[in-house]
Amino acid sequence: MTIEAKIEEMPYLGSRQLDEGSQSAGVFKLRPLRSVLRDKDHGWGPLLWVLYLGFFFVQPVVEHVSSKQWFVDGVGAAIFLVLYWGIFLLERPRALVHVGGIVLLGVLFLPFNAGGCTFFIFAAAMVPFMVDTQARAIAGLGTISAVAAIEGLFLHLNVWELFWAAVFPVFIGAGNVFFAERNRMNRKLRKANEEIENLAKVAERERIARDLHDVLGHTLSVITLKSELAGKLVDRDPERAGKEIREVEQISRQALSDVRDAIRGYRSQGLVAELAQAKTTLETAGLIVQCDAATTMKLPAVQESVLSLAVREAVTNVVRHAQARSCRMRLEQQNGSCRLEIHDDGCGASNGEGNGLRGMRERVEMLGGTLNRSTDAGTTLTITLPLKEVAPKREGLPN
Repeated sequence: MTIEAKIEEMPYLGSRQLDEGSQSAGVFKLRPLRSVLRDKDHGWGPLLWVLYLGFFFVQPVVEHVSSKQWFVDGVGAAIFLVLYWGIFLLERPRALVHVGGIVLLGVLFLPFNAGGCTFFIFAAAMVPFMVDTQARAIAGLGTISAVAAIEGLFLHLNVWELFWAAVFPVFIGAGNVFFAERNRMNRKLRKANEEIENLAKVAERERIARDLHDVLGHTLSVITLKSELAGKLVDRDPERAGKEIREVEQISRQALSDVRDAIRGYRSQGLVAELAQAKTTLETAGLIVQCDAATTMKLPAVQESVLSLAVREAVTNVVRHAQARSCRMRLEQQNGSCRLEIHDDGCGASNGEGNGLRGMRERVEMLGGTLNRSTDAGTTLTITLPLKEVAPKREGLPN
């Protein structure tokens, strides 16, 4: 089964996938507000959107309605906030029930408060995100518009009041149909990227297991046999037992050297190989990749290792976070230094440095280089390292 097929089978509701069979068990379990605001689909949007509720109070303020009317409007606004935030905060919300409740508020308040059309607008804006297809979103918008139009005609609203209650919500909802579809595509892309990353990790673990078996399997068997032989000969032939022990020591040292070489190979296979692997990884994730690398450039071993690790970390960030369509990698020599630039056309988030980027910066600066990160028109990572051999700086120790 393909990754896309697996993702298509997942149930959908709003910005979260739900298990319909166990939905009722966790209806009233709340999500932390912090996790809601970090949602990749809407972020801080809910805090901003709820401000439009202020239009519901325009008429009470302008017409100086009675205290009783203010109380009723306040109760209606409170019910709306419960329905509204329930969609985002409940672990397993019944999203269409919440939207239906908001529409009902519009029906109840429109006869004596023209701001009741605000509820129809909220409902129409949220419907595209609550369903899993554009057809259902359009059907939901049509239903909301029809309810508002029928009530407006029954109440003999004027043209402008009918427009704000029945027509304008459709405009808002129709625009959100596009954004809802984009969110669904981004969700599928994230799932695919996670699956690719997991498959790559599994393949790497299997490769390490095979390599360690090849490196140590025979050697450890020989060490075991010679140790057993030395134990049997220690009383009968001490001289030969000593010889076997010395051979065990030599074999152990060679095994340690082999393991170190293997680990060094895992950490970096060389910059050229790392760039080739990065290009393959990005293309597998669906990006258009351009790689301009001066492959004949001779780099000191330390610099090459640092740049290889930087390429690996940068590509991981592009695949996991950038939501990019293309990526360009460039390696060139400039005035006695090598310059590595990795640019993607993704979302270009300007949040603080994570552990990976912070560690990359520390390694580069220890070699006397610089690392710059720009988030204009995507993300551009530029690393400059001197080509000459330098002793790495050690923090807390004199040079």
